[in-house]
Amino acid sequence: MMKRKPYMQDSGSLPGMEPAYRGKVRDIYDLGDTLLIVASDRISAYDSILPTPIPGKGIILNQISAAWFRHFSDMPNHLLSTEIDDLPEPFNRFPEQLAGRSMLVKKTERIDLECIVRGYITGAGWKDYQQDGSICGIKLPAGLKLSEKLTEPIFTPSTKAESGHDENITLDRAASIVGGEVIETVRTRSLTLYRRASEYASSRGIIIADTKFEFGSFGDEIILIDEVLTPDSSRFWLEEEYEPGQPQRSLDKQFVRDYLDETGWDHSPPAPQLPPDIVEKTADRYRLAARRLFPDIEIGRYLT
Repeated sequence: MMKRKPYMQDSGSLPGMEPAYRGKVRDIYDLGDTLLIVASDRISAYDSILPTPIPGKGIILNQISAAWFRHFSDMPNHLLSTEIDDLPEPFNRFPEQLAGRSMLVKKTERIDLECIVRGYITGAGWKDYQQDGSICGIKLPAGLKLSEKLTEPIFTPSTKAESGHDENITLDRAASIVGGEVIETVRTRSLTLYRRASEYASSRGIIIADTKFEFGSFGDEIILIDEVLTPDSSRFWLEEEYEPGQPQRSLDKQFVRDYLDETGWDHSPPAPQLPPDIVEKTADRYRLAARRLFPDIEIGRYLT
């Protein structure tokens, strides 16, 4: 088996090639009618890319997303292939760098909203609830506890900022940005996806506390794009450890955020280095999420 080359913080570009867009984690190459999305090992927190990568993280994110896209095969999405042989020249010449962490997708016109669904009250939603009993203008019952399951999941969109912070907004504000018909479509699909994913994840011993989806326009159709239900876009909790009223151990990058808060970092760039034990514990959480959710995907063969 070939040894995979590391895809770390400062080696996001393929040799002699620059991506059309470099995000906090993913590099995007424009192939004309399609895009090549490559998930790096970079990790971000509080709008900063950390100087310390998490080895194997990009492969895990890519493989989990691909598995969810296939699980939701009846929901229109942008995935075309994850196979190196399906890539055009010259990208198919880089199997060591791209195998396991790349995805060929349809090119869409992105709908500029983060479509967030919350099934449990935690994170920023908990902070908002403590202030006025609501999240994104949605009034919730009094007396809810931290980490408590909501009676029904709620759709709480946010803006999608190219830099800086996304802003949580009301449904009416979201409709004014993308239009009433579009917001109703993405709201309905987001809630449907969350409910279906939560039911499946529960069968694997995982709680999806909240997550975010993204959508794009492909011709006259609105389809699911970007990443889906990964440890970067979701909060995953273990059912056997779940206890309402308490902070939960997350199988996602909340672990890194918690560590950074403990250091006293004020969230202003530059971000601090992560020590080796935090890197390894973060990688362990990502690997556990992958094994629990999709035990049949072969993460290990890409991490050799």
